[in-house]
Order: sequence, then structure tokens, then C-alpha cells
Amino acid sequence: MSVRALVVDPSAPAAVRLAEVPDPVPGPGQVLVDVTHASLNYGDLNDARSGRIPPGAVLGSDAAGVVTRAAADGTGPAVGTRVVALTPGAFAERVAIDVEALAEAPASLDLARAVALPVAGVAALRSLRAAGLGPGKRVLVTGASGGVGRFAVQLAARAGAHVIASVGSAARGEGLAALGADEVLVGLDGLDRPVDVVVDSVGGPQLVAAWGLLAPGGSVQSVGWTSGEPAVFPPYATVGPAKSLNSFVIEGSAGADLATLAELAAEGALTVEIGWQGSWERFAEAAGALRGRRVAGKAVLEVSKARSVPAAAS
Repeated sequence: MSVRALVVDPSAPAAVRLAEVPDPVPGPGQVLVDVTHASLNYGDLNDARSGRIPPGAVLGSDAAGVVTRAAADGTGPAVGTRVVALTPGAFAERVAIDVEALAEAPASLDLARAVALPVAGVAALRSLRAAGLGPGKRVLVTGASGGVGRFAVQLAARAGAHVIASVGSAARGEGLAALGADEVLVGLDGLDRPVDVVVDSVGGPQLVAAWGLLAPGGSVQSVGWTSGEPAVFPPYATVGPAKSLNSFVIEGSAGADLATLAELAAEGALTVEIGWQGSWERFAEAAGALRGRRVAGKAVLEVSKARSVPAAAS
């Protein structure tokens, strides 16, 4: 038997196409999930073109759906449970998922919103945690209109920080004050006071400028590099009072953090904004909107509503 999936194909327009792949076979500590929604991240687009994921392999990390087979070892959720997960190869109709990589979606949280949480929400939560977030800290979030950025703004504000949201244009800054940003800036114009924490998803010259704004003892968490530009530090920029520039990647199982985020979203304490939503057959459209910075928040792919497998869907 087989299922449909979005697989890497360097010859396709967006380096991804819909294809048939073998039905997954779960291990003892895995559940089978029928996927209803997936969430597209900027990193997925890079993975498809970078060679990190080989041609023919299933793309994606964010999935939400319903458990159709419980884990053989007795762990994890029962059949029929609605779940959200951070797992490799998420862009398929059916996925075998480690029980530690998923969380139950509360009844009041629809799966289209739940699926926006894994990569973006966990990255925001863990990068702020690693940076030493606390009340009164001055937190700069670059690329604040994107998925990670919007979650980081909200989580930092909930922790009592003074939040500075940096965006690429005034239009992209709309709504960030309502999410908890104390200041919304285009680029870093007007920011002349030191900050304690930077969550940076832009890279390039903006990362260099953010480093120069960092207070002694502060931390920059580099969670992305959407600019695609090099970061060139001037001589002696790294000589002085101790502060840190930290690389970031999501490691280990995300289930516990996903459960926290899902509960916050279900309670209305964490707003999930979807800037693009449609069938996964429209992957190329979603990818273009994301690369073109036309998505405020998250791009959500509807998996269960796709009915055909075009020769070159994306």
C-alpha cells in the first residue's frame, strides 16, 4: 500500500512534488497518524534545495491529525486522539511518529491552528529559555512578523520582558503591538539602547547590528537566516565585555513543549496567526508567498482535502 506525500524533487518548480510513497510501518514506540494539516516553514524550503534531504524523501516537520494505530509498547495516545507533532517526513497523508514527539491537541484547538505550533513555537520557546528570559529583560525579536517571531513576541511579553519587534516594513508590523510588542521598528531604526536578548531569524547585516546592540552578559540566539546574506563583523566587534552569539537548532523530543504551547493556544493565551492556508496541491503557491515575505504568521497546508496527484504539483 502507499500514501501520498510531498517529496523532494530538484527538477520541480519548488523542488517539491506530490508522489506516492510506501505506507509507513511504525516502530514499537510510534503511533500512526492520519495527517489532516501540515505547516510550512522557511527551513523546509531550504531543506528541499540544500541537499540535506535527498531526492525522493518526504519533506516537512509540522503535522497534525488523528491517531489511527496506537503504539505497540502501550505508550502514547489512544486511537482517535487528535495530536500535533514535530517529526521528520511530516508532509504525508499518514506518518509514523514517536510518542515523545507529539502532544494531544485540546478539544478547543482546531488542528489548522495546532499545526502552526511545532517548529515555530518550539523554536521561540526554547531560544528564549536558552537566552535567559526573565521579567524586565529587553528582548529584541527580528523577523517578528514571521512564525517564530510572532510566537517569540508573545512568549517574551508573557514573561514580563520589554519586547522590541523588528520587521521589514511598516505593513508587516501590523498587529504586533496587540500581541505584546512594546516597540515595533522597521529594521533597527531608532533602537539606541542596549538589549539583553536577541532572537534573530534574519541573519546577515541585521545580525551584526543586533550584536552591536547587545548588553554585556546578553545573548543572541540565531534561529534562522532568511536574508540569505553574509554577516560581516567589523574588526574588534567581538572584543569587549562578555556576551554570546549562539547557534540554535531544535534537538530532542518536543512533546512536552508542544503540550505547553497547545494548552496556551487553546486557552487563548497564545495567538496563532495563519497568513496562508490551502490544499497541499498548492505547495508552490505557499512556498512563493513564504519566500516573498507575503505571509504574516504561518502557512498551513490542508492535507486531507487534496484529491489528486498532479505530475508536478509544486
